Amino acid sequence: MKSGNLSGGQELLCINTEKVYDWIVNEANFDLAIDDLPLPVNPITGVQLECDDIDIDSVTCTVEPAAVDPVVILDRVDQEFVVDGAEVTLQIVNIRKTFDVTIFVDLVPELGGVTVEVGTVEFSRCEQVILCAPEDTDIDVDFTDLSCFVCTAACDAGTTTGIDVLDVTVDVRLCQSIQSTFDVTLEIVAEFCQPRDILPFPPCPAPTIPPQCPVVFPSSVDVGPAKRSSTNEA
Repeated sequence: MKSGNLSGGQELLCINTEKVYDWIVNEANFDLAIDDLPLPVNPITGVQLECDDIDIDSVTCTVEPAAVDPVVILDRVDQEFVVDGAEVTLQIVNIRKTFDVTIFVDLVPELGGVTVEVGTVEFSRCEQVILCAPEDTDIDVDFTDLSCFVCTAACDAGTTTGIDVLDVTVDVRLCQSIQSTFDVTLEIVAEFCQPRDILPFPPCPAPTIPPQCPVVFPSSVDVGPAKRSSTNEA
């Protein structure tokens, strides 16, 4: 076949891209119990904090995917389903997700009321999803929203020689996009993109001067107090 441009400025192109085999968006909520989290030292004084030094009602949290292996596809199993009256082979996909939850607390006003980090805990949760995800497809999990809030918090003073600890229950909420994809090469008819025009810099502004008061100056007429309106004259 002789190569050449097609009519209309288009060409027959081969491009590498990803074919999406399946795509779901779902939401998940789960509780996490964090027990015996040691209180840190005061970041200002370096003195070990105790239960009386913190505002137990100010405990907050943040959650983010773990730095290492935040999503691991454990396995996938073929299973027959009937969809709209047709039998189809889909996959039950087992996914493990790992997160880091960090706990914060405010010191009492007498100690400055600053927010201090108590500690970070790594935890994992697993779930199953049904996808069209045959062997060799990639499964991509993206978190579109990830948040947490502290449900309960209590401080345990323990013994006189031990370090006081924090017991917290956290509710984690996530919204996630899960896709099964596969790298493909496509043949398409398309036009090549062209660069846009360069935006010109605006011209230098013309000199301006503040507004003047010609009634006041320059004038050879004496300026006296404004005459009162006749409606105000007695």
